[in-house]
Amino acid sequence: MTEAVVDTGHGGGHGNGGDRKVSAKVKLAAGAVGIVFGDIGTSPIYAFRETFVGPHPLTLDNLHLLGVVSLIFWAMTFVVSLQYVAVLMRADNKGQGGTLALVALISSKLGRSNYGWVAVVLGVFATSLFYGDSMITPAISVLSAVEGLTTVEAGLGEFVIPIALTLLIALFLLQRRGTSVIGKLFAPVMITYFSVLGVLGIIHIFDHPAVLAAFNPWYAVQFFMTDKTLGFLALGSVVLAVTGAEALYTDMGHFGRGPLRISWFGFVMPCLLLNYFGQAAMILNMEAAAAAQAIQNPFFVMASEAYRLPLVLLATCATFIASQAVISGAFSVTQQAIQLGFVPRLSILHTSETEHGQIYIPFVNWVLMIAVILLVLTFRNSSNLASAYGIAVTGAMVIDTCLMAVLFIAVWKWKAWQAIPIAGVFFMVDGGFFTANLPKVPDGGWFPLLVGAIAFTFLTTWARGRKLMRERMSEVALPIEIFAKSARNSASRVPGTAIFMASNTGGVPSALLHNIKHNKVLHERVIILTVAIADVPYVDTDKRIETHEVGDGIYRMIIHYGFMEETDIPHALKNCAVCGGKFDMMQTSFFLSRQTLLPSKNPGMPIWREKIFAWMLRNAATAMEFFRLPTNRVVELGSQVEI
Repeated sequence: MTEAVVDTGHGGGHGNGGDRKVSAKVKLAAGAVGIVFGDIGTSPIYAFRETFVGPHPLTLDNLHLLGVVSLIFWAMTFVVSLQYVAVLMRADNKGQGGTLALVALISSKLGRSNYGWVAVVLGVFATSLFYGDSMITPAISVLSAVEGLTTVEAGLGEFVIPIALTLLIALFLLQRRGTSVIGKLFAPVMITYFSVLGVLGIIHIFDHPAVLAAFNPWYAVQFFMTDKTLGFLALGSVVLAVTGAEALYTDMGHFGRGPLRISWFGFVMPCLLLNYFGQAAMILNMEAAAAAQAIQNPFFVMASEAYRLPLVLLATCATFIASQAVISGAFSVTQQAIQLGFVPRLSILHTSETEHGQIYIPFVNWVLMIAVILLVLTFRNSSNLASAYGIAVTGAMVIDTCLMAVLFIAVWKWKAWQAIPIAGVFFMVDGGFFTANLPKVPDGGWFPLLVGAIAFTFLTTWARGRKLMRERMSEVALPIEIFAKSARNSASRVPGTAIFMASNTGGVPSALLHNIKHNKVLHERVIILTVAIADVPYVDTDKRIETHEVGDGIYRMIIHYGFMEETDIPHALKNCAVCGGKFDMMQTSFFLSRQTLLPSKNPGMPIWREKIFAWMLRNAATAMEFFRLPTNRVVELGSQVEI
């Protein structure tokens, strides 16, 4: 869903139509609060605290408190409001956003230029870092919320990890059932949560209104001038306040840029800022001893003791929702990566009959669950996890900035004197945050880098191996025209339709050659079918199927899909009268080729990568499952390939 599409009728007048359009945008904006802003919305639970009690603690004085809250405000302004909301949201690929959608958009413009591969590599690495982020986010969010129990009763500390693990395991077990039922509660819960953030902030700002002076960037500058080293290192914790900024861009296709901007500027950002300023005001208004105690968990201390437990429960619900959004994002990114050829086919299940985008990928779900459990058991508390969190987020931000620079010049055709200064400012900001997180690598920052490196290796190995395999198969493929002439006299024709799946649009698939060789028959109608994934999220229905007649009942067919679409071949062929008539699935057989890799004397990539590729190929979901082919109409024939 891009911008709201509303039926304005024919007789209601322009005013009525305009009211409906505004109403639809407001509803979408409210829905976005429940899904898009969970990650950045739960940051106040730990972000402000970590700047003072993290690896590089700061003194609780006027200079540092106002300096930190000023840094948070300007970080939110530059990174979220300007970079993502104002600039990157304009870079939509037919309404869709996200790193892979941006890479597809850039690649379609650069084509086969010498620099096209750079954008692809950057996008793949950003995607790899995202998997590390999607493991850490549920762990740190839920753990930080449950830790609020210690502000209600100190003796509950020993129950924090068991409760957090129970909630997280329940969250991952819930994925198979989908979120269509509880998803209706997301928006009301998150709207309530953000409202509470704002109210708590206002209460404490009234007690110490001088904190509002931190809107002046001079307080951030003064912090750096007075305490240069700690000021720089503090950026590593300040960036936690903008985690989830990329979600605004990624989820643009579900809500549209207009509703997201309404949500951010009109509700979410004001509530977040009120809360951060409120936390600072509360600490400034306390005696030194009380402040030192409160800074250990300032978010929950903002509420009076009578309301602290309800706040813990509300924050836990919010972190549960934020984690759900991140997991769903991992499913969506994986689906895009599969379609674009960076991940092998995986089993994808749809959890809703009405919502196309609600999917469940079992393999990704269980890998994330195991990783999250290990993270909680290894790091033990949210402060330790915070060290691992920033490096993945800031790394992705730097890559997005690099892609943004390419976007300015290659897609939007800006002049260098226009693009370089703007991209340079964002690169300085994002690069500063990333550099400030590098000292955290030994304390936990190694984890997302390790996950990113492993994911990058797997993604690039699959893409490279797939390319080599197609090249080898093309080298020995028989031209379809020659085959059509030779098959005319060498095989008997039998009734029905045979569809042979082919990865390339040139040559004869090995399954067809094996069928002729062993069975000596050819169906009355033979279709060589290739599924092509475009660099756009969706393909128009009238451009879905492309056909070419070879002759003597043999046809070449290409079905085009966007990288956000489900590859359902029977559905595409339903009621489709091409290549000699309509398709009756009970009279149609699908022939698939399954390749087995053989060791090569001159491998196209290192042996260790070839073994990884072979393992991925063996464990990939079958084409029958991935393309939704009827199980009782599929014949699979094997072939051997050297790469």
